Order: sequence, then C-alpha cells, then structure tokens
Amino acid sequence: MRELSQLIDIEEPAWPELRETLDTSGVSVEVLPPDGDLGRASILQLQVTARSYLGAVVLHCGGLLVDDGWLRVFGSPVSGAAPGVPGLARVNQFPGTFDPGWRPEAGLVVAHDVLGGVFALNGAAPVGADRPGAPGEVVYFAPDSLRWEALGVGHSTWLAWLVSGALDEFYADLRWPGWKEEVRALNSDQGLSLSPPLWSAEARQDVSATSRRAVPMRELLGVARESCRQFDGVDPGFLGSV
Repeated sequence: MRELSQLIDIEEPAWPELRETLDTSGVSVEVLPPDGDLGRASILQLQVTARSYLGAVVLHCGGLLVDDGWLRVFGSPVSGAAPGVPGLARVNQFPGTFDPGWRPEAGLVVAHDVLGGVFALNGAAPVGADRPGAPGEVVYFAPDSLRWEALGVGHSTWLAWLVSGALDEFYADLRWPGWKEEVRALNSDQGLSLSPPLWSAEARQDVSATSRRAVPMRELLGVARESCRQFDGVDPGFLGSV
C-alpha cells in the first residue's frame, strides 16, 4: 500500500497535460471545481498516482461534462459544483474511510451518458465479472443492445478520445435533432428515458421518433439492468450508484 504522498508528490503529473487537452478541444467540456479533501481520499483509495489521467481527474477535477453534458466523467466535485453531479467515490460506493482491502467488485465506473450508457474500467478479472476485454481496458454498457462492449483502449487513451470529437460518430445512431437543448435542461443526476426504448426495433430504426422524458439516472440504470435479466437472463452487474 502506498501512502498519499507517494501518490500525489510525483514528477510529471498528468493534470497540466490533460488540462491543456481539455482547453484546446473542439468539443464542449465543462471542468467542474474539485473538493480537495474528497480528491485526496479518493486517490488514496484507488491507489493510483497523479501521473495517470485517472489520478489527475480524481485529484484535480470535480468531473467533466462533455458534449453539453451528454457524457458525465466522474471526479471529486465540491458541493454545488453542478446540479446533482455525483463523484467517483459515490458512484462506485467507496468505503467511508480508507480500506486497503477494498476494490471495485467488477470494475470502476468512470462515466455515464444521458441514455444510461456506462463506461467502466475493467478490474483484474473481467472474465469472472462476465465482461469483455482485458484487465484495465475501458468497456461500455450500451443501452441500445443491453450488452457490454470492449473499446480496446485504456483510461488515458479513452479520455483523450472523448474530447477528440469522436463522440459524434460513436453516438451517430442515438442522437436526434434538438438533443443538445434536451440534454442541457437536465440535472447531472438525470438521464433521458425513451419510449419506445432504445433496444426496440422502432427506436433502432429512427431514434428521433421516440418520446423522451427526464428521469433520475438511478431509475434509468435500474430499468436497463432489469431488462437484461428479463430478456436474456443475464445480469450486467453493477452500473454505478447515483
């Protein structure tokens, strides 16, 4: 186990490089103010250094609202940073005080999108958690297929990819005219429930024909998990606690 000083007092911290990447991105990215105490507690629990993008986000950032809030990357937000925004510690149910024996059961949930999609960082044994990909790889729970998908990259590459403009292509079939206005109206603990649902043939054919309403993100994730169980008899596992 490494002490906090070994994690944060390091050469070549990642935050200056990451901050420059965010500031020069052509994508809308809001960097939320951090809670220093929460950031230090979180990086200690994660046992990652500030040289990593993950450590940099947790220590120096309250979270990222990417693409007008379509995607929420979790950090360590100060109270009131944004309406309803959760922190990485809360989303992943970190213990209240440092526990050297605690690890995320299946992997670390690092972001949610407004449709109930979940980005997670695989743990040491993804096969045992019924997830694709290698240890340390980012995977995505897709709300239109109700399946985990391996993205083939680690956390740092994934984070740079998010702000590169690639989300337009990634979500090309899941966005509709006027989506930005609907997303901007949400609190950061809300998502959009679509009817018919995303995984239906009707929504797959034309997502713009769906009706949409704001719901708590926990409700959206709960419905997705229960739908997996009902239709496939498969539990996708932990999708984050919001």
